Amino acid sequence: MTPTERTGLVLALGLLAPQAALAQTTMQINTSQNEGSFAHVFLQEFQERVEAELGDEIAIEIFLGNTLGEEEDVLQGLGVGTHHATLSASAVAQINPRAAIFDLPYLFEDRAAVQHFAASEAGDMLAEGFDGTGMVLAAMWDNGFRVITNSERPIVTPSDLEGLRIRTPTNRQRVTMFNELGANATPMSFGEVYSALDQGVIDGQENPAQVAENDRFYEVQDYMSLSNHVYLPTFLLIGEPFLGRLDADTATRLMEIAQETAGWTFDWGDETDARVVDELADRIEINEVDFEAFQDGAAPLYEEPIFVDAIGADMIETTLRVLDEM
Repeated sequence: MTPTERTGLVLALGLLAPQAALAQTTMQINTSQNEGSFAHVFLQEFQERVEAELGDEIAIEIFLGNTLGEEEDVLQGLGVGTHHATLSASAVAQINPRAAIFDLPYLFEDRAAVQHFAASEAGDMLAEGFDGTGMVLAAMWDNGFRVITNSERPIVTPSDLEGLRIRTPTNRQRVTMFNELGANATPMSFGEVYSALDQGVIDGQENPAQVAENDRFYEVQDYMSLSNHVYLPTFLLIGEPFLGRLDADTATRLMEIAQETAGWTFDWGDETDARVVDELADRIEINEVDFEAFQDGAAPLYEEPIFVDAIGADMIETTLRVLDEM
């Protein structure tokens, strides 16, 4: 069942209260990312598409840098109606543990595999994990493969992480992963990362390369290692109370536009990765990693209870089967 079909089912069951829109409704979307970031670019594209088609019904307002509150607070607010929508990433696993499937290292080879996952039975299982949370998964958009930056040395094998204080998002799976690989994982809100790097509170961080460029981490980091250890999408989530303010046709079309935008974001991500690494080459030392060494070091995590118990053995098994069928 697609996200649009799931929204239609929610509407049909009366869990939302569709009503004719008497006037234009403003949809506020929060993101932790800043101006010029990939999230900003994606939301502007979505805004243009929505307002071109549904401008009489919906006006999109984009709020950058967690202006509407920390990610965790915004996610909670979707279900109670204090917030409308969010484009979020790592924090989503706290609401829907199945989203932690993306914390399994080296699960996806490329973006084509991610899109295959999203359209599969495994993608349906992920969407079902939002049932009862008061929010609906509108679409999964790109974010990118994550790389490691730090101020101490190039990271080629897991042993090079020994003793380094690496900022991770505030989810247990990413913390466990980096501790397993030898680092001292330091969970921290994204908004604190630049100053923590600048002040030496942490030695490094892990994010897609375009984040390191857009947030100018190269000013306070010396090395970027292309580990590609995790692919994490961004999740466009819309609160059910907000959807309930729209008539059924408008709500359905809004979800469809979100899904139509997804392919555009993945294409943008492929093109941007190549451009960003090339542009950063004069600002930070970039190196390849020993992928086999990292894969071997991370392999035990696939059976680690903190992953299996949270994600669900059925979610992991279905995902591996779906990807194996490509």
